[in-house]
Amino acid sequence: MSAGSEIKFGTDGWRAVISDTFTFKNVEILSQAISEWIGRDLVPQAHGPVRICVGYDTRFMSTDYAQLVSNVLAHNGITVLLSPSPIPTPALSYGVTRTQSLAGIMITASHNPYKFNGIKIKTAKGGGAPQDITNKVESYLEKTPVRKGIFEDALKDQRIRWHDYLDDYLRFIKGYVDLKKIKNSRFKVLLDAMHGSGNSLMAQVLKGTKIRLSLMREDINPWFDGKKPEPVVEFLHGILARVKKEKFDLGLVLDGDADRIAAVAPGGEFIHPQKILGLLILHLVRNKKRKGGVVKTICGTTLIDHIAKKLGLKLHETPVGFKYISDLMVNERIVAGGEEAGGMGFQDYIPERDGTLAGLLLLEMMVYEKKNIKKIVADMEKEFGRYYYERFDLKFEPGKGMFDVSQVKGLKEILGQKVVDMKDYDGVKLTCADESWLMLRPSGTEPLVRAYSEAKSAKRAKELIQHGASLLKKI
Repeated sequence: MSAGSEIKFGTDGWRAVISDTFTFKNVEILSQAISEWIGRDLVPQAHGPVRICVGYDTRFMSTDYAQLVSNVLAHNGITVLLSPSPIPTPALSYGVTRTQSLAGIMITASHNPYKFNGIKIKTAKGGGAPQDITNKVESYLEKTPVRKGIFEDALKDQRIRWHDYLDDYLRFIKGYVDLKKIKNSRFKVLLDAMHGSGNSLMAQVLKGTKIRLSLMREDINPWFDGKKPEPVVEFLHGILARVKKEKFDLGLVLDGDADRIAAVAPGGEFIHPQKILGLLILHLVRNKKRKGGVVKTICGTTLIDHIAKKLGLKLHETPVGFKYISDLMVNERIVAGGEEAGGMGFQDYIPERDGTLAGLLLLEMMVYEKKNIKKIVADMEKEFGRYYYERFDLKFEPGKGMFDVSQVKGLKEILGQKVVDMKDYDGVKLTCADESWLMLRPSGTEPLVRAYSEAKSAKRAKELIQHGASLLKKI
């Protein structure tokens, strides 16, 4: 097996275990393939400098990998703008557009376990690279020898240049949210940065306001407490307890590269990202008078369907992966788009998800409506219905057979409810007559297969997810 055959892009970049498949050699091979893509596909159409942005997060050795990527790009005749410190993925994406670069490379494995690292490719518009681009990059793997030299020499002759992405990024975020309206509000907010690259950036945005913001896990810890830097309930016991005990009005959580969000209501109640998307659509349309469509993925909540219908918004549905939402945001007028894992993007910004901005918009919504987040969620559910959402992940060993959902596609009934709709363009989703649904699909970022369920009662949602888990284990 060649080294290049180990490199495969998933729904959001290439991710692999450090020192297993994510090695210096493979990173160099991929960097050369990216250089070939830039030289053969982007440069002939470029009308300005051949420039690429490179950033990295707080994961183990991300700095080294970023310098390695930059070194290969530079020795292929490409000018590199390299961040001098860890940054969130959306800061890198925004920087691509601000510097009018041809593309961006981000060293991150996002929410994967600490032993992973990865590489994301961003387009000139700041969005995730679609499959046709990643397929093209894969086709260039090992087609030419890796060109590299001495990193310090490339710095000296300015083929690699240090570039601070945070100033422009923070300036934009401060202009996007209504800081004048927020300024005198005294809401008490707790932010859990999960040891990721979002760290204290929200504090910088809110500096000068009366918001009482506290931070936790804002320090760098590549081990991530031995857990995944993923904003899901099982990794959030600390913030859930603190929000309840210390009586915060809002808790916010960012993932490892700060492009995803979760929230906590007073009393330590977890607010699922599916609900956050609904809240922010309502805020942007009703409070901020935005117009356009909305986007959810195939495993997105039915709540969004009802909100879109009542507000007269065009609803788009995509496969799982923000790159599909990103494509729509480039080509359509989209108010907001989001995925079940907490990645959300917004109008008049780059076609990219941003956890920090999403959190600030939730706070802004509280200020506009003069209510705490718990009351706002209750109002939304009273108007549009309450839905209970569950997810189950099953690990598998890569190469030990293929995931096959054909056994469930033909089901006519699930736990006493007739199946009225089946979608199979990304896994398989079965919707029942009572609006409850069950979905099974392989992850595109980790060696997992997943079951998702949603229903109007917690009991039904749990029964469905248990049924889905049993089906996965059989398959």
